[in-house]
Amino acid sequence: MKKTVLLLFLMATVTVYGQKKKADAVEKEKITKLLDEWHAAAARADFNEYFGKLTENSIFIGTDATENWNKKQFEAFSKPYFDKGKAWNFKALERNIFLSDDGKLAWFDELLDTQMKICRGSGVLEKINGKWMIRHYVLSTTVPNDVIDEVIKVKTPIEDKLIETLKKK
Repeated sequence: MKKTVLLLFLMATVTVYGQKKKADAVEKEKITKLLDEWHAAAARADFNEYFGKLTENSIFIGTDATENWNKKQFEAFSKPYFDKGKAWNFKALERNIFLSDDGKLAWFDELLDTQMKICRGSGVLEKINGKWMIRHYVLSTTVPNDVIDEVIKVKTPIEDKLIETLKKK
């Protein structure tokens, strides 16, 4: 009897785990589609489609140290680019997606092919009314280790001033 109960328990556990794994794969596909469509909307300069994928309280952090925007600020910064019909064109080279146990949050990192060469994006998504939305996104440029000293030399006069300003706050 004990062996039968144990066997049934193990079979149920394996079944539940398999179903969770399949469900997670479906959610990851939805997130992949959302992020690919988001990047494609920018490439088409489709302002409404692009910003429609961000939550109302979303944050976008850009490559410049001063670029930490809420959605309204990011829209204001971006609108002139979209209005000209040319925003930015990012294509995922690699992406990792992770899901919270309750399935309400996801986070990801991605390497992107961009006009700035390889960039890294990372972010948090929230499932709202059954739909994934971008809540937080960070875009950063990558710097090969072999040239970091040269990059630091270029950044130093600009960022030293910013560091001093930020220290005074």
